[in-house]
Amino acid sequence: MLRPASRARNAGRAGRYGIAGVAAAALLGLTACGSSDDGGGADGPPSAPTTTQAAKDKGPVCVGDAPADGVHVLRGGGFRLPGGGGVQYAGASADGTSRTATLRDGAHYRSGQRQWTVQPGKQVTVSGHAYTVRQICSYRVVLEPQDAKDKAALAAAPASLDSKGGTADDGLCFTTNGTVRAAAAKGFPAEGRTLSLLGNGGVRRFPTGLSITVSYIDTAAGTAGINANCAAIPVAAYKDVRVGDTVEFAGVSFDVAELTEQAVRLTRTGT
Repeated sequence: MLRPASRARNAGRAGRYGIAGVAAAALLGLTACGSSDDGGGADGPPSAPTTTQAAKDKGPVCVGDAPADGVHVLRGGGFRLPGGGGVQYAGASADGTSRTATLRDGAHYRSGQRQWTVQPGKQVTVSGHAYTVRQICSYRVVLEPQDAKDKAALAAAPASLDSKGGTADDGLCFTTNGTVRAAAAKGFPAEGRTLSLLGNGGVRRFPTGLSITVSYIDTAAGTAGINANCAAIPVAAYKDVRVGDTVEFAGVSFDVAELTEQAVRLTRTGT
């Protein structure tokens, strides 16, 4: 269970995310149906791309400060936490000066899960373990464990840096350990270089168990979807990303540099 408690905020740079509209369907006299968007859907199939211009996120990109050993929960994805619990970054909202995030209980989506809207500084409780929301970005939420035992469990070194697949990779995928993060970072191009993700449904795999796929590219709208999985958990589902937007994988940040019919190209901006 998650329970919000207090608040704080800081400002960051402006960013962009959005939800594609469906006005074009009405003009054609078609009837469509679907479920409301709660901002999550990490386990579900991606929405079909449309050529209608997606609404832009009003920013700021980030509010709050991220501690070096914080837990990074990526947009649309989940994170397994010590004690058997988990949390998802299910939705986001920004008004130009502040940001809020919708957190969902559990590492991956299940029907009936509870969710809460939080701001930086609020405390959440997952399966009896307390965390403080330190930073909310368009692409991630950073949590800080309040119990020293949880901090130690998250920072513990795994027995091996070799990926074995499935839940055996929990220590590689859901960790704040510096050695693991450094190993994951080495699997990406160097800072300033480009990571190309093909849009043909292929899976790009990395040494510490992470896999990334492009779910769709809509060149007319200038948007794309990028999903990531690790240890059998959808850890990110970035919808309607645009050139200039920031995404993150395994603690490494990237800016969307180019969208073509064949690929999404990301420029590494962080270590």
